[in-house]
Amino acid sequence: MMCNSSRARGVGIILVVLMLAGCQNPEFEKPDGTVLKWESLRGHWVLVNYWAEWCKPCLEEIPELNDLDRSSAIVVLGVNFDDIRGQELIELGDRMGIRYGMLNEDPGPEFGWKTPVALPATFVVNPDGDLVEARFGPQTEEDIKELIGR
Repeated sequence: MMCNSSRARGVGIILVVLMLAGCQNPEFEKPDGTVLKWESLRGHWVLVNYWAEWCKPCLEEIPELNDLDRSSAIVVLGVNFDDIRGQELIELGDRMGIRYGMLNEDPGPEFGWKTPVALPATFVVNPDGDLVEARFGPQTEEDIKELIGR
């Protein structure tokens, strides 16, 4: 028979293991309220693009990012720098012509990324989930495909 302190220790260990397991698969809310599990992106190149409505170079790169997101090997995720969320973010994205996915929250803190100080900023994550590079300024489909070897 287990004593209370042993049982409590066992429960504590299980909780720690569960918490650590949760850290390995972060989840991020999308503007429509659904959840994106980061692990579901494994096997794809992921571009996390920070943008703002007032950023002219951000507007210039949207068509390029839309084209990149159409590739079966690349997923583009937009993060609004001004912290616009939910339905307001969906409407803003529609007005700006954004066709790729967007997140309600910045995934950077979960991975230890520093918040960009200049826009646009694109964090390039390889299919294994490792940050390869942070790029600043508007990206082109050609530049990104050259970087990832496609």
